[in-house]
Amino acid sequence: MERTGCWSSVTRVLLTYEQVRAYGLPATEGKSGDPRWPAFARRYGFDIERPVQWEVEALEPDELQRLVLAAVDPYIDRDVLARQVTREEEQRRALADFLGSWGPTA
Repeated sequence: MERTGCWSSVTRVLLTYEQVRAYGLPATEGKSGDPRWPAFARRYGFDIERPVQWEVEALEPDELQRLVLAAVDPYIDRDVLARQVTREEEQRRALADFLGSWGPTA
């Protein structure tokens, strides 16, 4: 929030340490200059001198998609979404009609 100045709140979507443990994701060597590492290391009992990190890409794609969709679902305005889907379907039909009106080319 501080960096952007445009959000009133931020909800962490991925990747929490609890998820790392639950999914058994492998750790890789972390960035030694990451200023967030010391606090994270102290909080979860890691060696401050040996930063590690986990990549969200290590999750199975279907599971990653499920987690992201579950995280954004509460923020979706279903009425707006339905109107947008209808609009896109109308645009697809209009485009198909337009392309169909050209007929075969020689």
